[in-house]
Amino acid sequence: MSQPITDTFGRKHTYLRISLTDKCNLRCTYCMPQEDMQFMPSKWLMQADEIQTLAGIFVDMGVDKIRLTGGEPLIRKDASQIIRNLGSLSTSLTLTTNAVFVDQFIDDLKNADVRSLNVSLDTLNEQSFKNITKRDHFGKTLDSIRLLISEGFIVKINMVVMRGVNEQEVNDFVRLTLDEPNLHVRFIEFMPFNGNKWDMSKIVSYNDLLADISTQFTFRKLEGDESDTAHNFRVDGGKGTFGIIGTVTHPFCSGCNRIRLTADGKLKNCLFDTTEADLLTPLRRGEDVRALIHAHFHKKHFAHGGHINFSEKNAREDYEQNRRMISIGG
Repeated sequence: MSQPITDTFGRKHTYLRISLTDKCNLRCTYCMPQEDMQFMPSKWLMQADEIQTLAGIFVDMGVDKIRLTGGEPLIRKDASQIIRNLGSLSTSLTLTTNAVFVDQFIDDLKNADVRSLNVSLDTLNEQSFKNITKRDHFGKTLDSIRLLISEGFIVKINMVVMRGVNEQEVNDFVRLTLDEPNLHVRFIEFMPFNGNKWDMSKIVSYNDLLADISTQFTFRKLEGDESDTAHNFRVDGGKGTFGIIGTVTHPFCSGCNRIRLTADGKLKNCLFDTTEADLLTPLRRGEDVRALIHAHFHKKHFAHGGHINFSEKNAREDYEQNRRMISIGG
């Protein structure tokens, strides 16, 4: 095995998130700007064999978990091939999806030993779903979640909670976890990215979420790993769990083990760092990219890509310099 990927704070990076595309069949406001999006030309994207090669390099450097993201990863025409290829590596494989097309990939996922999926769903109301996503796929999304559970997959629902949009539904999502052991909910604080009109006033914080949930449920906190992004809880008597990813008000940077590879082959050592390392170009020249990977993580900041605190007024300007969320990968 090659030298593991560590930074100057001693954090070992073992979790690789690979974006397959910046395209999506939904238009969620917190992820994709409202103005016309300019998507990457296909020739800019990593091809299936290049994804396999880079993933293999990262596994050799100690990565033991890979997550496929987008945009929406399952809209790629070669998604099945990519899933099959990565399933052959000695690492766990999972993905984040809006689940609209997931019924077409059940066999591929099983054959690649994918055991859990994260499904993006921000509302349990059909009209609110249309308002948030600008698309009419509510019924299909719910059907896909039921299908995944019936097929034995663990489903983690990702809900981005936004004040004035969907915060009134938090306890409805918690209620979903009472009777289904393979269903888990993750509430995500609204995060700032280029073009998503982020504002601190729209955040429903970690503490606010717990206070709201405690009005209807009694729950206990679960033990977790240092690298966990979510603080997880279980309602008394419940079979599933709920968690809160408090990126803004309760950051988890001290245990960060994540690596991000964008669809065009750029390496990011933090979701919020604006600096990137191009791996795809030297890979296409036949060069060994391991030194580039080590060098980029040697420059990793301790928290939030080295930017100022989220709570300061000019934080929005800093994060506007980053990519749009959809072109980073969820």
